[in-house]
Amino acid sequence: MRRNMARRAEPVEPFERPRRERIAAFRLGLSAESRAALLLIAKGYRIAARRWKTPFGEIDIVARRRSALVFVEVKARGSADEAAEAVTERTKRRIIAAAELWLAHHPDDVQRAIRFDVILVAPGRLPQHIANAFDATR
Repeated sequence: MRRNMARRAEPVEPFERPRRERIAAFRLGLSAESRAALLLIAKGYRIAARRWKTPFGEIDIVARRRSALVFVEVKARGSADEAAEAVTERTKRRIIAAAELWLAHHPDDVQRAIRFDVILVAPGRLPQHIANAFDATR
């Protein structure tokens, strides 16, 4: 005798696609951050943290070089121009707020020169490092 068991409904395509896209974007972000970190290491930076999470969001890379402490935002898009456009005022405010929290948690870094860099990552191109991309003045 067979029981009539309710079948689990198959996911509807529109609900599944955004999840796949989010996963793809997450993987692209991790890959871009890895490429950016390798670029910084090749330039003589020491990576202090990657994907440092705060209530304001995360800092992609925190690095030190000589007397500088650098907070790096990594943007990956289809082109370097699209990646540059993705660094909005809101993004800058979020990174600055997160950097202030970093300094509160790492008081030894307060004496360092603070800098905000951006690394733009596009397919088929070397990452583009923009030092001092913005400052903390609001």
